[in-house]
Amino acid sequence: MSESTDPALPEDRTGPAGPAGEIAAGYAFTGPALDLGALLWDGACLPDRQIRIPLAMLSRHGLVAGATGTGKTKTLQLIAEQLSAGGVPVFLADIKGDISGISAPGTPGDRIDERARDVAQPWEPTGYPCAFYSLGGIGPGIPLRSTVTSFGPVLMSKVLQLNQTQEQSLGLIFHYADSKGLELIDLKDLRAVVAFLVSDQGKPELKGIGGLSTVTAGVILRALTAFEQRGAAEFFGEPEFDTGEFLRTAADGRGLVSVLELPAVQDKPQLFSTFLMWLLADLYNDLPEVGDLEKPKLVFFFDEAHLLFNGASKAFLASITQTVRLIRSKGVGIFFVTQTPKDVPADVLAQLGNRVQHALRAFTPDDAKALKATVRTFPNSAYDLEELLTRLGTGEAVVTVLSEKGAPTPVAATRLRAPQSLMGPIAAADLEQAVKSSLLWSRYAEPVDRESAYEKISAEQAAAEARAEAAAAAAEAEKEAEKEAKEAEKEAARAARSAPKPDPSLAEQVVGSGLFRSLARSIGTQLGREISRSIFGTARRRR
Repeated sequence: MSESTDPALPEDRTGPAGPAGEIAAGYAFTGPALDLGALLWDGACLPDRQIRIPLAMLSRHGLVAGATGTGKTKTLQLIAEQLSAGGVPVFLADIKGDISGISAPGTPGDRIDERARDVAQPWEPTGYPCAFYSLGGIGPGIPLRSTVTSFGPVLMSKVLQLNQTQEQSLGLIFHYADSKGLELIDLKDLRAVVAFLVSDQGKPELKGIGGLSTVTAGVILRALTAFEQRGAAEFFGEPEFDTGEFLRTAADGRGLVSVLELPAVQDKPQLFSTFLMWLLADLYNDLPEVGDLEKPKLVFFFDEAHLLFNGASKAFLASITQTVRLIRSKGVGIFFVTQTPKDVPADVLAQLGNRVQHALRAFTPDDAKALKATVRTFPNSAYDLEELLTRLGTGEAVVTVLSEKGAPTPVAATRLRAPQSLMGPIAAADLEQAVKSSLLWSRYAEPVDRESAYEKISAEQAAAEARAEAAAAAAEAEKEAEKEAKEAEKEAARAARSAPKPDPSLAEQVVGSGLFRSLARSIGTQLGREISRSIFGTARRRR
């Protein structure tokens, strides 16, 4: 952009035949469109040359990029306001806690008036219908929760910082839980399944699912434990949030702006960025195919997008790329918000047809390299983009979007309009009142802990321990009974040996006497026979 600030520019440069006229002609859409601002050319703002985005093209995704402090958040607010006014629901991730003001009318002032005059904006203070959410109830907002099963092994591997091998093993664990009817609702369910598989009781099961070593299972278990200790358990559980709630409109027909309040979890960037990816994936799975619509069903703004891609596995990046590529046919548009386009993988960046690039800095060699890479991502331009991108002021950006025919528009330096809602957070008391008055508060506020894998495994382990204890007690009782029986036998034998003998009877005395023994010896003789017969009562036969 040149140094000239003279508003009386030559006709051949700003007229229909000049470069400015040719750029403006690329934004003369006939259908509904969002107004971004006025064209900048040769240092002047041309309020009659409006830069716009066709409403139907918002489902073709976009990128808002720029250095810190260049106005990215205000650009989000500006686009979200107009989407809501057009009946399109919006989702915003509020990382720093300064987007809640979209629910309240803006405050007039000299700077607002000046900006409105520059860009020919009919500015009026306006608040927009909002619903406020929080991750798991941490911080103000209706709690958003997901079950572990819905979150899935790929996203869970991302937040647990597992490598590719461990990610594949976690997938086997999910498969095992599904096949055994073990519902994975919260983190203690997943931890219980992993702990069971590395226990003595579960090791045979571990061998049966294949490809999962005890060492890897132990690594996953330690990662889960550390994850819970960082307070992540709050985000998983029931009632699971129905992402269809984001598609609602207000009673007056305006789109509902869903604001996810994230300041309370700023120290868990991987978690909230991955959770946002779950929201998108869940929407993708639930929504029907609709093709191209006159306006999107939902536009989703993904702030601090670089956090999503840092350290991502190939499987995770493939999942993101597929979701971004295919969710357009479900009527959902995605805007990634980050500092430079290089923060976004090339396969994802290729899907982003609408670009709003704020100023970049070139203070270091790395900055200069990022600047050159950003310039190469734009179509050929009448501007010297490498110079222009370092000289844009706050609230100014380089824009290129998709036309109504789906072709890229000319690159346009743009002074952006001012948001009509409050550019800052609303009071904490007002935010709390808005949350508690929502009809969704009673539905999602209180967590529910029903029977799932943890309870089933605990019950089975308790039953197994009870069976083992009963078997051990029975064996001990049998052993004790045998011991007592042997002792009784020994005691009986000792008693028999020591008992006194009873006095003999009369017959025993006769038989045992010496006379009887003498008679017995002589029984073979004649005298013996005579005596014997006499004794036994028989008489000698007479002849």
